[in-house]
Formats: sequence, C-alpha cells, structure tokens
Amino acid sequence: MDVFCGAGGLAHGLLKEGFHIGAGVDVDSQCRYPFEYNNDTTFILRDVDSLENDEVLDWFDTDKPRILVGCAPCQPFSRYNQKNDDPNWRLVGRFCELAKGIRPDVISMENVPRLIDYRGGEVFDAFVHSLRQAGYSVDHSVVFLPDYGLPQRRSRLVVMASLHGEIRIDGPTHTADRYLTVEQAIGELPALAAGETDKHDALHTASRLSATNLKRIRASRPGGSWTEWDEELVAPCHRIRSGRGYTSVYGRMRADEPSPTITTQFFGFGNGRFGHPEQDRALSLREGAILQSFPRDYRFSAPGEKIQFKAVGRMIGNAVPVLLGQVIGRSIASHLVDHGLVRR
Repeated sequence: MDVFCGAGGLAHGLLKEGFHIGAGVDVDSQCRYPFEYNNDTTFILRDVDSLENDEVLDWFDTDKPRILVGCAPCQPFSRYNQKNDDPNWRLVGRFCELAKGIRPDVISMENVPRLIDYRGGEVFDAFVHSLRQAGYSVDHSVVFLPDYGLPQRRSRLVVMASLHGEIRIDGPTHTADRYLTVEQAIGELPALAAGETDKHDALHTASRLSATNLKRIRASRPGGSWTEWDEELVAPCHRIRSGRGYTSVYGRMRADEPSPTITTQFFGFGNGRFGHPEQDRALSLREGAILQSFPRDYRFSAPGEKIQFKAVGRMIGNAVPVLLGQVIGRSIASHLVDHGLVRR
C-alpha cells in the first residue's frame, strides 16, 4: 500500500521487485492515470486524514505480509522552504498513526534529509519514538542515490521499520568512479531544439526559450554559471548584491557527471542547472523522467492527451525515484525471507 503515491515512482520500484501493489492514495487527481496504468492497480483520490484503518486493511492481500510505504509531502522540510510552520508537516504524524492503526509487517517512509532537524528534530524524533513504542524495530539513514546507480545527485532520508526484527536498507552498489552520468542516461535520446517535440515520443518535448535565454544558454558552458556571461546577458536581479550568490540558476549540467537534483521545475532553463549539456535547451520531460529512473516507456498522460508541462513536470520532480523504490523493495524482500515470512 502506497500512501502519498504521486505518479507511482516508489510503487513502480516495488512492482519491479515482485511486490503486488494493493492501492495508492493521493490528493492529486492528475496522478491517477500514471499510477494506475504503469502499476496495474487502483488509485484512490483521498486525503490521508480521511482514511479509516478498516478500509485500508481491505486493500491488502490477506495471505501475504503487509507492507506500508509512503513519502509525506517534502515541501515543508525542503531547504527552499524558509518557513518552519508549514501545516503539512503534520502528515508525517498522520502516516505514523495510520501505520500504528493497521500494524503492517513492514513500514518504509522516505523524505528529504532536512526532516531529521525540522522544528529542532521534534517531528522526526516523535515519528521514530512512536513506532518503537508500538513494537517496531526502526532504522534510518540518509542515502546518496548515485551510490545506488541513480544518474542524479539526490540525497534522501529512508526509514525502515519492522515488527519482526532489525531491518535496514541495503548498502551502496556504486563508488564515485562508477557513478552513472547524464550522458549514459539520456545521451541516446533524439536531439531537440527548444520548443520541439520528438515525433515518436510526446513526452520528449522541450520548453521554448526566449531570444534572450537562447543567447544565454549559448553563452553557457557545462558546469559553468551566469557569472561567466557578458554583462548584458546577466539578469538585473543578479547584478545587485543580494542576487550574486544564486549561481546555480541559468546553468548547463555536465554530461560526464550525475545531474543536479531534479525539481518540479527542471524543464525551465532559468530554474536551476537544467540546461542540456550540449543542446541549446532545457531538459525535456522525458529526460527528467529518465534521470528520475522512470523507464523510458513510462506514461504520465493518456495517449492523445495534450501534455501539460507544469503538471507533468511537478509529478516527475515530486516522485520517489523508481530506483530507490527498487532498493527499498529488495531490502524488504531480504528481510521477509530472513524472518521466514516468504520463501526466496
């Protein structure tokens, strides 16, 4: 069961590792199609606050170990959120209450690392303490996903909990000299101009660039910044003292390294270091999805439906990378085998 399921990245990783996905719950109706189509299961459009324990239990198979996974909205804990009173932080506690109410065999929650220190550690410490009081063995770690083969510099906090004994996420599989790169991940996709769409893949589409931004990206080198441009290309907000520190926007990524963290606005050249390393445009939606480890044929919109850049970009940027779902799935599967709950 996947709570806060989004477009299905976490669920799809578990599916690829042999788990049956009973259902997914989210408040974003635009996630219904990608979640259901790609994971062959049911999407439930509900606020987690409205879920009753008995109905959630009905979504599990009765003859199999119950696994509850989820990623409460990350925005309250993001380093980009300067507030410390975003009301959505309480959803971590709600996820915990749901877990205690249905008592699944295994629980996994992932989030941004800043959750550990949010509100002085109050939210995270209460979450872990509450699960331990309910009889769960709990382990947590911050994982750097290039260490597992993701072609993206993304760190995530992963919590694993079990009623059957100690559980932890599997160890890294890659060293720095073997990190997957942008070129390895997306280098074979057809070239595009800004504003163009691949005729064979509607998701391989790049946003338009203004005449000024086209000049800017042509003046940019992979790994460089706008500080290297001619003065007339620099945005007015970056010419004043308060804007000089924001050097990670309007940048090209390097082809020979993992990409920067994919955000919900990765398709915009001015939103980060999201310029293609060689082509004069920002990343396409498909490229962002691949860097998030979605399979190349993963669908975010129904065939023939017009691609909505902001909606699809948000789903991709908010998603748990499929690869992390697979790592979590393998870790849970090994735990279940070790404790005699399933056969290898």
